[in-house]
Amino acid sequence: MSFLWLTVLSAFRVLRRNPMRAGLTMLGIIIGIGAVVAMVGLGQGATVSVQAEISSLGTNVLIIVPGATTVGGVRGGLGSVSTLTVDDAQDIEKKAVGVTGVMYASRSVLQVIRENKNWSTAIMGTTPEFQDIRNWSTAQGHFFTQSDMDSAAKVAVLGKTAAQNLFEIGEDIVGGEIRIRNVPLRVIGILASKGQFVSGQDQDDIVILPFTTAERKVLGTQFLGTVGIIIVAMESRHDIPAAVEDIRELLRARHRLHPSDEDDFTIRTMEDLAKTMAGASRTMMLMLMGIASISLLVGGIGIMNILLVSVTERTREIGLRMAVGAKRAHILLQFLIEAIIMTAIGGVLGVAFGVGSARLLTQVIGWPTIVNVPAVASAFLFSLAVGVFFGLYPANKASKLNPIEALRYE
Repeated sequence: MSFLWLTVLSAFRVLRRNPMRAGLTMLGIIIGIGAVVAMVGLGQGATVSVQAEISSLGTNVLIIVPGATTVGGVRGGLGSVSTLTVDDAQDIEKKAVGVTGVMYASRSVLQVIRENKNWSTAIMGTTPEFQDIRNWSTAQGHFFTQSDMDSAAKVAVLGKTAAQNLFEIGEDIVGGEIRIRNVPLRVIGILASKGQFVSGQDQDDIVILPFTTAERKVLGTQFLGTVGIIIVAMESRHDIPAAVEDIRELLRARHRLHPSDEDDFTIRTMEDLAKTMAGASRTMMLMLMGIASISLLVGGIGIMNILLVSVTERTREIGLRMAVGAKRAHILLQFLIEAIIMTAIGGVLGVAFGVGSARLLTQVIGWPTIVNVPAVASAFLFSLAVGVFFGLYPANKASKLNPIEALRYE
């Protein structure tokens, strides 16, 4: 039987002498590796969710929102002043190059009443192009038409969450009536479910009205024709950079801005949003992984301390082994293998803990998680590296003991 195999068996026998101490020593490794695996899973899941959200908005779209303005020396925040209008949107559709469709909208959060039920939800007034640009189909009924827009018809399309909270199960929703600010609205359709944003916001918790209905009868506005957002659909994503400059020049001309004035609007592309959201997710993941790495450091220090105690407890044993012919390399290898075994067991349990935690978060909280093999393998190898690094000092100390002094040790 090889020396290495005998050393491994000897290490397991030593660990079995005090399983409680060995278990507590490995606890830091288990928590640290588990936290790293869970955080990587959450980070990758968040990245995929961000990509899915961007796709749900459309890859070839531009988002234009009211921008910062300076009034009386005071600079307002994004959206502090409504600087976009219906005419702006219509002009973009007519004059901007590569544009295939434009929608505009205003949004507010209000109480919706259905008989004896009420529900606070997002109310959006928009145009019939909403469905095509957002790629959002109806599960029941139909979306409103341009004729509904022109006549400011009192009709509404509900998101799945809003419908579930306003109507009883089995009740006919399409054709039913809801009230917003005492304005009766007939439900003509229910949108297909979109699910949650990675931020946790429920996309289906919404009621959509024709823009004219929302503006004149429900939401109201200080100035008729102002909008909160304009979304522009492009023929190709390759047209987006040129379209951004084209639209910027068009809006600056329409808003009569001096060349030295800042834009009173902001144009965002899907790539900009993706980079911003992915950057935020990456920063959060790295921060959490940094915190988790502290557990690995604590676990490694714990292993080093326990091995130092073990060296002291087994001084006579070490001296006896040296006296019968064991070399310094043999003693060094023995203690290193003990450290590696502890971190390997801790790594395996930590990976299982991390994968289980990620799955639990997905089931309980609904956070998306993706645990892949490279991340698990890297975490396990890192645990072995921790064992080697923190086990080297005690192992080296044991190997340098003087055999005669070790045999005399009480």
